[in-house]
Order: sequence, then structure tokens, then C-alpha cells
Amino acid sequence: MSKTAITSPEIAAPVGPFSQAVKIDGFLFFSGQVAQDPATGKVVEGGIVPETERVFQNLSAVLKAAGKSFDDVVRAGVFLTNMTDFAAMNGIYAKYFSQPFPARTTIAAAALPLGACVEIDLVVKV
Repeated sequence: MSKTAITSPEIAAPVGPFSQAVKIDGFLFFSGQVAQDPATGKVVEGGIVPETERVFQNLSAVLKAAGKSFDDVVRAGVFLTNMTDFAAMNGIYAKYFSQPFPARTTIAAAALPLGACVEIDLVVKV
């Protein structure tokens, strides 16, 4: 079993001891991305809409580093600190995926890293 870290220079470095994504056995497992601005290292301001957009920009950068796209995503995990943000997040999420949509779980979380209101992780078929 050999695993390889995937890293994009286009996003901020992880805030802990983890890889942006890891490739193993035909899959890429993405760490959750929050709306961390690569220029400042801080979460973008403005709430769920700009945060979700930035999360997808960050995910896109890691997908690009792996030579993949949102079409290759087989599963997504969404974490929200407020489930009333579900519809707004879902509207932006829908812009990045087409049918057949990836499997997805959305759960409420008490808190997320850096005070974010949304975090998304992915599983991608290589």
C-alpha cells in the first residue's frame, strides 16, 4: 500500500498535520476545505455564500493539482454550523456538479476550523 500526498500551491497551507488530499488504491481522499483565503490565510468574510464559493475554489485547486475535476467526484461530505444555511450552500454546490451527482452527506457541526460556517471534503475516483 502506497499513499501519495496531493498538494496545491494555489491554496493556503493546512492549519494542522494533514495533507490536502491523499491518493491511494485508485482513490483520492480530500481533507475538508474551509473558505481559507490563500492570500491572507483567514476565512473569507460575508457568510455562507462567499464561504461556499471559496471552498469550491480551494477544492478545485486541489483537484487541478491531481489532474482531476468535479466530474470525477464520487462522494462529498458537507459540514455546516447552521442548517439554515443549507439552501444557500446547496445552490452554490449545484453549480459545480452535474448528473449523476456524487453521493453526499450533510451534517450540522457545533464548530469548524478558523470559525468557518461550511467545510466540504471529497472522495475522487482516480
